[in-house]
Amino acid sequence: MQKHVIFAKPSGPKPSGNGRHAIINYSVLSEAVGYRLRRAQLAVFQDFGESFAAEGLRPADFSVVLLIKHNPGLKQSEVAEALGIQRANFVAIVDGLEGRDLVERRKSETDRRVQALYLTPLGEQFAENMLATWQAHEDRMIAKLGGPEARDELIRLVNRLTE
Repeated sequence: MQKHVIFAKPSGPKPSGNGRHAIINYSVLSEAVGYRLRRAQLAVFQDFGESFAAEGLRPADFSVVLLIKHNPGLKQSEVAEALGIQRANFVAIVDGLEGRDLVERRKSETDRRVQALYLTPLGEQFAENMLATWQAHEDRMIAKLGGPEARDELIRLVNRLTE
């Protein structure tokens, strides 16, 4: 027999019109892998957003900057594919990073029709500075999970879903 968990919303129950807190029956959602992963993603992204609010950096921007930092000269299509970002969305991300003088497009040395991506000197410094902020964010997430071993187990399990 399938059990259905009844619990308050993760952000906490909200008082109803009579001042009592509403309890919501999430039915099978409480045990649905996709729903729990999405709720976890929202929690991680909320903390990330708060951590990087001063820099105006979104998770996708962070990922692009970090990938370019460690792989200078990749083609735009390679970075987009590696991160699972649709081409139209990726161009907008790179345009924004280029507008902030963090990323630059250069003609590929092997194929002049292709744009290769590099960090600018400002982008290199920005990447170094944001790693400390990211590490504090990551440490908070790892602590919520119960430590590095729990993080490693979570990553192992999530990787099984994407293989």
